[in-house]
Amino acid sequence: MIGGGIFLVPNLVARSMPSMPMIMTVWLLAGVVSLIGALACAELGGAFPATGGQYVFLREAYGPAAAFLCGWSLFTVARSAQVAWLAVVFSMYTGYFVPLGSFSKLLSLAVLALFTWVNYRGVKFGAIVQNSFTLVKIVGILVIVAGAFLLGGHTAQNAMSAAAAQHVSGNSLSSFGVALVACLLSYDGWVQLSFVAGEIRNPERNVLRALTCGTLLVGALYLLANVAYIQVLTIPAIAASEHVGADAAASVFGAAGGTVVSLLILVSVLGTLNGCFMTTPRVYFAQAADGLFFRKFAEIHPMNRTPGFAVLAQGLWSAVLILSGTYESLIDYALFGLWVFYGLMIAAVIVLRRTRPDLPRPYRMWGYPLTPLAFLAVTLWFLFNMLVARPGASFASLGLMLTGVPAYFLWHRRRERAALLKRTSAVA
Repeated sequence: MIGGGIFLVPNLVARSMPSMPMIMTVWLLAGVVSLIGALACAELGGAFPATGGQYVFLREAYGPAAAFLCGWSLFTVARSAQVAWLAVVFSMYTGYFVPLGSFSKLLSLAVLALFTWVNYRGVKFGAIVQNSFTLVKIVGILVIVAGAFLLGGHTAQNAMSAAAAQHVSGNSLSSFGVALVACLLSYDGWVQLSFVAGEIRNPERNVLRALTCGTLLVGALYLLANVAYIQVLTIPAIAASEHVGADAAASVFGAAGGTVVSLLILVSVLGTLNGCFMTTPRVYFAQAADGLFFRKFAEIHPMNRTPGFAVLAQGLWSAVLILSGTYESLIDYALFGLWVFYGLMIAAVIVLRRTRPDLPRPYRMWGYPLTPLAFLAVTLWFLFNMLVARPGASFASLGLMLTGVPAYFLWHRRRERAALLKRTSAVA
C-alpha cells in the first residue's frame, strides 16, 4: 500500500484543501473507506481462502462471466499497465541521481526481469523482499516525522508567499472530490493480499489480521506524515511543492534529507512493484484453473511451487507495454476499471449474505450492512466523477473491459467442449 503517493500526493491535496483540519479530514476519510474495503475483503477471504482472491469472490457471487472480465481486465490493462508504469517511474527517479539517457528503458526492463525472477522463485522469497522494502519505508517515514517534530518547529513559516498561496484553490465540493480521489489512490493495494490467500498459513485468521492491522498502520503513518509536513511547511508551500516529502526532509535535515527521501521513493516504487508480481499472477492462475484462460497459466512450478508461467507472462506483457509506450494511456484507463470491480467485490458481501446465508464465515465484517453500502456510495461517486471529469479514459476503459466478452464465450465454449469429451471418454 505504501507507494510514492504519501511523498507526492499531499501537494495535490493542499491545492484543493486550504486548511489543516480539511487536509486531515480527507486523508482520514480515505483511510476509513479503504478500511471498509479491507474488512469486506477479510470476510470474503475467510469464507473463500483460495488463491485468486477477488476473482474467486466475484465468481462465487455473480458467476464465471463477471469473474472472467475482472481477470481479463487485470491482465490486459490494469495491473500489467501499473507494473509497466512503476518500472518506468523507477527509471525516471534513478535518473535524478545518475543520468541514464537512452539506457532508461533498459533499466525499466531490467527491473521487470529482476522482480519476475524473485517471484518466480517462490512466495517466501518474494515475501522476504516485500517485508524488507516495507520496513525501510516505515522507518523512513518515521524518521521524517520524528525530525519534523523534534527539529522542525515551523521552519517554513516565513516561506509563505503570494506565489505559493495562489496554488490553494478553495473549499468547494469538487475540490474535496479531487483530494479524496488522490488519497484513495495512495491507499490502493489492500485488495491484493486476497490474491495469495490460498498460500497464507491459517488464512481464516491471518487474512483478517493482515488486512485490518495493515490498513490501520498505513492510515496512522499517512496521518503522521501529513502532520509532519505541516509542521515544517506551510499549506501554500506544500501546494507549491512538486516533491513534498523531499522538501519537508530538506527543510529539517538539509540537502541530504531531500536525497534520502528521493531514495525512499525509489524503495517505495520497488516495494509496490514486487507486491504486484507477488499477488496479481495468482488471479490469472485461478482463472486458468477454471478453464477460462490459457492452460499454461494454471501450471505450478514443480520446484518453486509458484504459478511460474503466470508470473513470467505478466513480466513479458508489461515489458511489451513499456516498449510500445502504451502503458501511459493504459494506466489512465486502468483506474476506472479497478474501481468497477472494487464496487462489485464489496457488493458481493451483500449478495452472498442473501444467496448463501449458511456459508461458513470465520469473520463477519463490522457495521454490516451500513459499511458496505457506504463503500458502494463512494464507489458510485468515484465512477461518476471519472465519467464527468475524464470521459475519454473512462469510456475507453469500459471498451477495453468489454473486449473480454467475446473472449469469455470463446473460453467458455472450449471448457464445455472439454467437459463433453471427458464425459464421453468416461462412458466409453
